[in-house]
Amino acid sequence: MRFLPFLAAAIVWSTAAAQQTATPPAPSAAQPLSTAAERVYDHARPRIVQVRTLLVAASRQSSIGSGFVVSADGLVITNYHVVSRFALDPKTYRLEYLAPDGTKGSLELLAIDVAHDLAVVKVERGGLPYFTFDTRALAGTLPKGERIYAMGNPLDLGFTIVEGTYNGLVDKSYDERIHFSGSINAGMSGGPVAASDGRVVGVNVAKAVGGEQVGFLVPARYAAQLLERARKGPPLAADKAREEVGRQLDAWQAAFYDALKASGFRTAAVGPYLGLESTAPWITCWASTNADAIPRPRTAASTTRCSSTAGIFVSDSILTGRLDINYSYLKAVDLNAFQFAKELSQRSRSGENRRGRRMTAQECRDDFVAVGAAAPALRATWCMRAYREFEGLYDVTLLALTQDRDREALLASITMQGISHANAVALGRRFLEAIEWGR
Repeated sequence: MRFLPFLAAAIVWSTAAAQQTATPPAPSAAQPLSTAAERVYDHARPRIVQVRTLLVAASRQSSIGSGFVVSADGLVITNYHVVSRFALDPKTYRLEYLAPDGTKGSLELLAIDVAHDLAVVKVERGGLPYFTFDTRALAGTLPKGERIYAMGNPLDLGFTIVEGTYNGLVDKSYDERIHFSGSINAGMSGGPVAASDGRVVGVNVAKAVGGEQVGFLVPARYAAQLLERARKGPPLAADKAREEVGRQLDAWQAAFYDALKASGFRTAAVGPYLGLESTAPWITCWASTNADAIPRPRTAASTTRCSSTAGIFVSDSILTGRLDINYSYLKAVDLNAFQFAKELSQRSRSGENRRGRRMTAQECRDDFVAVGAAAPALRATWCMRAYREFEGLYDVTLLALTQDRDREALLASITMQGISHANAVALGRRFLEAIEWGR
């Protein structure tokens, strides 16, 4: 299961007249669901603003997102990815809002939470009606099965309310996400999700690719925490936002790999070999084989893939924070030793060596290693790409191929995104040392 793509083109707007009260409408359990949706819709419309990222040179919008007002003095919650272009390049972009009454003005970026994809911005006016948070959502006591309502502008078709079901937190995820059974489409990012009384329980953020009505929300408590941080100040300086993104990414990876280590590891069998497997509940493993492939494969392959489920949106070109551990036990069916060696060489290539504005070109080092008396000889390839704007963070891939048998082998790889060099070396060493003969 993957929480991709992140919905970076959220568009939410409203033309309803603003109500000058923050008090949500009283719930009425006796009324049908359609009436509840209508009530929530009427309450929400004047409390949502459009968040625009404009290209300074052209004074035209580059991306559009949504936000919802959470204080009388104009503080607004949105997604980090809605304002990410401005955060990373404030000289090229600027932020603007459109209020329900048609008023436009500049936006100030006050605070960001990259890991939970949240931001707080401020409109340059007061007196707007605003949302409040659901106390049950903040306390984590909202019951599964309750009807909740996601709002946004899917595919720029117009302001929409989507009725769905609260299913609690996703079980297998390091960063907390709410599983929402309802349609979340591109254009709804940053929009509020409310209970039947109009109070916010979460923030639209993503959907599952290939699923039907499997959406994900940021829990309200993270929005409330970021709002409190923004209120305390000081506001985030525009020229320091990129630095703050890097600081948060570094803090996140440090906590993630500490949690991975604390969760522990176990030995997993892959054919006649052994390898490393995490016992963390948010690392999910799947297995596959080509035994039933037609035509009959010349190399039999049994593969195990273990990965964390979610990534962290940094920019339009960077989704980071994933960990993947893969093992493939390969055995020649009708290949000779030379042909099998050629096949292994093709399978163990390190992948594309692309560079970009935000990442350096990948650099690789290849060597033969011996990690212990009970371990087969290995050919290991270590590849790294650095984040140009975030010093000390890298994407690292370590490939290991056994060299002990001429017609069977273990091809193992571990990919670590947005990791420090020290954490990558420590986990990479542990990964190699776990590869042994099983029988």
